[in-house]
Amino acid sequence: MTGARPGVLAIERATLSAVPAPRVVFEGGFVVRSFAGGTGRANAACSLDPAPDADLVARIGRIEDFYRRAGFRPRFRSSPLDPPGLADMLAARGYRPHDESQVICGTLGDAFRDDPDCVALARPEPDWTMVMASGEHQVPARQAEKARMPELLGVPAAWILLSLPSTAGTTTPAACAFVTAQGELAGLFDLAVRREFRRRGLGRRVMAAAGAWAKRRGTRFAYAQVACTNTASLALNAGLGLTEHYRYRYFLPPAG
Repeated sequence: MTGARPGVLAIERATLSAVPAPRVVFEGGFVVRSFAGGTGRANAACSLDPAPDADLVARIGRIEDFYRRAGFRPRFRSSPLDPPGLADMLAARGYRPHDESQVICGTLGDAFRDDPDCVALARPEPDWTMVMASGEHQVPARQAEKARMPELLGVPAAWILLSLPSTAGTTTPAACAFVTAQGELAGLFDLAVRREFRRRGLGRRVMAAAGAWAKRRGTRFAYAQVACTNTASLALNAGLGLTEHYRYRYFLPPAG
């Protein structure tokens, strides 16, 4: 399967759909969102328009007011779609960059296939949630947001659970992922493998099954977001054909 990768704006829009938030305000070229203070994407201001913005300084102030009214620390997500000067203006206000991540992307090729040990759930059932909670950075606020995903999502989605059979005839939940399908784009999220089952290739298997679910719904490309420091996940995804497309990072003001 060939073809140019989707543009940055297409992936950014798809990710906003895949990671919903209940409070949304549009401020110029920014979409400003807040949820429970968990995931960065659902609790940050993201620019979707890289054009110069003559009102940028005042706009930053209004975005800060939005977060203060919501009871959260302001957070800006910086990407190739930033208006000129955004990072410098934030730095002048005391903001500092945090958590650089890669957006990786590739075609949904033959590596994405069904797995007999994987099931596609219609919602984050307890076994899926238990596996997801074993991953890094899964603080209570993030888990609370994920529990509300079914009521907020407006695109097709599935919670993929990989369970290993035992000699006793039962199965043990071992790995999970979350997948959305929107047009030609499949979003792959929430990859987690329980610690006692790691280094067995289960992460690749559950991601491959997630992509296969999306392929059946007409998607051609998959994208995911991986911290630049997570070399293991980057290598796993590269093996599936997903490589760096662009990067983003968050800007946070001083605490207090």
